[in-house]
Amino acid sequence: MKTSKPIMIQGTHSDAGKSLIATAFCRIFMEDGYKTAPFKSQNMALNSYITADGKEIGRAQGIQAEAAKVEATTNMNPILIKPTRDHESQIVVHGVPLQNMFAFQYRKEFFNQGLAVITEAYEQLSKEFDRIVIEGAGSPAEVNLNDRELVNMRVASIAKSPVILVGDIDKGGVFASLVGTIQLLPQEHRSKIIGVIINKFRGDLSLLQPGLDWFEDYTGIPVLGVIPYMHDVEVDAEDSLALQQYSTLVNPLKEVDIAVISYPRISNFTDIDPLRLEPDCHVRLVTKASQLGTPDMIILPGSKNTIEDAEFLHQSGIAAEIQTLAAKTNVKVIGVCGGYQMLGEKINDPAGVESNRESMNGLGLLPIETTMTTVKKTERVNGTVKLNEQAFPIEGYEIHMGQTFYQQTVQPFAQLNGLNEGVMTDQVMGTYVHDIFHNDLLRRALVNEVRTQKEFEPIHETFNSRQRKEESFMKLANYVREAVNMKQLYQMIDEYIEKSQT
Repeated sequence: MKTSKPIMIQGTHSDAGKSLIATAFCRIFMEDGYKTAPFKSQNMALNSYITADGKEIGRAQGIQAEAAKVEATTNMNPILIKPTRDHESQIVVHGVPLQNMFAFQYRKEFFNQGLAVITEAYEQLSKEFDRIVIEGAGSPAEVNLNDRELVNMRVASIAKSPVILVGDIDKGGVFASLVGTIQLLPQEHRSKIIGVIINKFRGDLSLLQPGLDWFEDYTGIPVLGVIPYMHDVEVDAEDSLALQQYSTLVNPLKEVDIAVISYPRISNFTDIDPLRLEPDCHVRLVTKASQLGTPDMIILPGSKNTIEDAEFLHQSGIAAEIQTLAAKTNVKVIGVCGGYQMLGEKINDPAGVESNRESMNGLGLLPIETTMTTVKKTERVNGTVKLNEQAFPIEGYEIHMGQTFYQQTVQPFAQLNGLNEGVMTDQVMGTYVHDIFHNDLLRRALVNEVRTQKEFEPIHETFNSRQRKEESFMKLANYVREAVNMKQLYQMIDEYIEKSQT
């Protein structure tokens, strides 16, 4: 029976860079000739990924599978937790929603079932792949949760995997966070850590060296590498903390001002990433009405709780501002998935799928009404969008628990397998298709519509988002290769596994 060699990436806290480092090792092991898979036992994220067979997993593991050049499966992320409101989440098991649970309920009732699901999924991967790159979550030193955790050291024990601990130096206090994390672990867990990586370093490495020497002397654990802050690597994020890279201010040096509405349960926000990379576009987040101003384009992204996020828009005054702008200016308004639902007349949730509220008014900018259902649609899609008499091929994915009905004859946004999808007017567009802005020609055409309205010459050149992603995988792997002695790491993994088997 084939047995893989694992390595686990844990961090001192969320957003330390675990996902990025894990992605780098997926690409490095692939480049070195190993069939490699990512694995995250339990992922809490509102950024998801649809597998080829129409199942939902965490986006990070889907991207890591792409980096490893293998097809993503639910074994790579068997449990996905999607927060719907405070203390309550939708539990997705092997890509299919199981039920909504409160945090205490999940911890008390789901532990044994979850452990069995995780163990079986890992064992299956271990039979199929040479190397498995395991990603933890949060911190392994969350002492209040460790008796029933399903994602850090318990998984390292299941996989008999050595652990690399990642610390984020950009936020400061990296040595305190690394040492504190290690010292809070019981000895049986501490012994799993074969080394640490310091991430997001800016500056002169020689000035850091005394700290590295002190750390190794104090803990007896080697520093495997110091990874520089990687400004030129663009890899999809899974954690909403990544939204911090977006400004809330207008940039007058950019010709196209794009305001993205950031509501409390924003999901699949990576939809907007390609717009940020267009040279003439400035993408900014809006969380309150006073920030909206007079943008050229407003995007309402996905939501995991459409009714309550629509309520937030009304209570914050953002809804009224958008309605006024749509009535009095040439602003282009685009809603994706939950954002599409909010642009309609009403959202209904009679079964309490996402909210305790049975219905909520939308913004009334599209003649549609949506009713939440207990069945989630998850599938990859392709088709065409017709814009200014030109047809643009598109690819993307759908992931939603609502059915939307037209209240009058409309122009569809897209044709998917011969069926109408979404709504398009001269000014307002809505679609269930995620990754819509990853379609390069359509993205550029939408931006050029704005340029034409503002009497700017259109820009006909754009970047290839697929090629850009591949280049980022290569850059990421090179950064980590330069910082980490891979020959030494391979040897350390072998020694740990050999020792664990005796």
